[in-house]
Amino acid sequence: MNDKSPSVGELFKANVVTHDDMNALIDAVLAGRMNVREELAEGYTLDVAAAVKANAFATAVLRDKTSTTGARRAAARTAILLARTRKA
Repeated sequence: MNDKSPSVGELFKANVVTHDDMNALIDAVLAGRMNVREELAEGYTLDVAAAVKANAFATAVLRDKTSTTGARRAAARTAILLARTRKA
């Protein structure tokens, strides 16, 4: 991805990505719907699977069947916030 593109966290801080958007992305990860590109506000997209795979911690937590729901949500949230977006 383009290094100049903003991260989801940057868009979240700027109120471009809302809490509802974040919760929808996290819910998609936890439900296993990571094979899609999610559209974010202002014409940005996020490859959800790539975001999670790029974060070794999130991948490990999500693969661990003994991880609590809270830990899984936090790991997915972290991976998503750190991920770079792409301009659509």
